[in-house]
Amino acid sequence: MFEAFASMMVYQVLGLNPVSSLGAAVHFFVMDVTKIFLLLVAVIYVMGLLRALLSPERVREFVRGRPDWQARGFAVTLGAITPFCSCSSVPLFIGFVEAGIPLGVTFSFLIASPMINEVAAVILVGILGWKMTLLYVSAGLLVAWFGGIVMQSFKPERWVEEYVWKIQMGKLDLPAADKSLGGRHRYAMAEVKEIIGRIWRWVLLGVGVGALFHGFVPEQWVSNHLGGDAWYTVPAAVLLGIPLYSNATGVIPVAEAMLSKGVAVGTTLALMMSVAALSLPEMLILRKVIKWQALALFAAVLATAFMLVGWAFNAIA
Repeated sequence: MFEAFASMMVYQVLGLNPVSSLGAAVHFFVMDVTKIFLLLVAVIYVMGLLRALLSPERVREFVRGRPDWQARGFAVTLGAITPFCSCSSVPLFIGFVEAGIPLGVTFSFLIASPMINEVAAVILVGILGWKMTLLYVSAGLLVAWFGGIVMQSFKPERWVEEYVWKIQMGKLDLPAADKSLGGRHRYAMAEVKEIIGRIWRWVLLGVGVGALFHGFVPEQWVSNHLGGDAWYTVPAAVLLGIPLYSNATGVIPVAEAMLSKGVAVGTTLALMMSVAALSLPEMLILRKVIKWQALALFAAVLATAFMLVGWAFNAIA
């Protein structure tokens, strides 16, 4: 349906040549923009109906007081299904610290939250298929679980900024949630407006980059430099993702274009993870609550994990 709509708009209405680089790029852009935004609205609305009672404060309270393994499992799962991005990391970090949740568990949540969410998973299935989606989600969950454990082994409490320990958020007096269908509908619509309003620029940017890559980068060049399973393509992909700023949703079109040109699966996964969880803006936001030693350790753990994931999936593929 989306491909037919894009073909009509690009080749019939705009009159572009289907075999030209510009025609291929514009077709990719129109098809992915319509597909992604339709899926975004539908999935965010449905999940909003189910998530009307969930908030960052309730996430914090849900994890408080659990055994370490159980708290980590809940933190990783909640990070994967909640819509919180890097902009929410500072208040969530402070809230988790104030609640007495181990920092290793907190870091597991901070890794999982930007990397994985249900919206990105549904879009990934629609664009790349369920196998690629399962690979990405499984790898993200493993990185979040073991990344938090590694962070905890270095006792990162000594690197938390002093003011964080002094904040007393206390028990929040949360308003009673409106459980009626109308209340959930209003909450779901607010979720759609808020999340779309926050990420639409990054989605368009990601689709635009993917379209340029798809239409104008020669397949032979990609095969020579990024194709195959050469070891250096994975760390190069991780480094490439650091200066970029997007989320798991916005980077999917770039991954789609890379795979269509023959870039290895592991290399593509490494780039997706780096953009979502290791970008420079994410690190600058976290610097507000942890010292540079913890920040450097966090970045090193993630970069190492992403490279191991990339190399492993390239070997499997």
